[in-house]
Amino acid sequence: MSRTLRALAVLFLLSSCGGGTGYGTAPRNLDNACEIIAERPEYARAFRASERRWGVPAHVQMATIYQESKFVSDARTPFRWSLGVIPTGRISSAYGYSQALDGTWDEYKRDTNRFAARRSDIHDATDFIGWYMAESTQSLGISPLDARSQYLAYHEGRTGFKRGSHNSKPWLMRVAGEVDARATRYRAQLGSCRQGRGLV
Repeated sequence: MSRTLRALAVLFLLSSCGGGTGYGTAPRNLDNACEIIAERPEYARAFRASERRWGVPAHVQMATIYQESKFVSDARTPFRWSLGVIPTGRISSAYGYSQALDGTWDEYKRDTNRFAARRSDIHDATDFIGWYMAESTQSLGISPLDARSQYLAYHEGRTGFKRGSHNSKPWLMRVAGEVDARATRYRAQLGSCRQGRGLV
């Protein structure tokens, strides 16, 4: 079999290994918090439970999930390619709504005794975000309401944030500003609709 045919066969196999129909799909309108939770009422229950447990507001959780996975439950990072055609593994182990890395997810499960937690489950993903950000509040003094700084610590890790690694990444500072703006917009939207009651 020629090299080209082998590469095409590998690509076909990879494309056929995706999630089942509809499993990983996002809500239709990601720019409107009220429409998101109207379409997926289980999201509202998950945001509420995480906020009660960890003190991280729903709109901060939602803006983080939007940035990390666009609300796709089985989101993964892209593949690395060798010679442009041979997949050599994914860019990182980030997976699911929260794009939690394997090691951080394992730490979360140990710390919370939630050993059956799955990154593709919205309840577990929001609980993870709440846990992580509550730890950032405790160790770094970042307010749970500060979506921008919480996202920077989430992306860089608490040690990286403490060192200021984000300050040398203009693209990341821009993204964190977008997360903050989206959190503000989601908060205003949630305050204006029936579905958002109890989330702001």
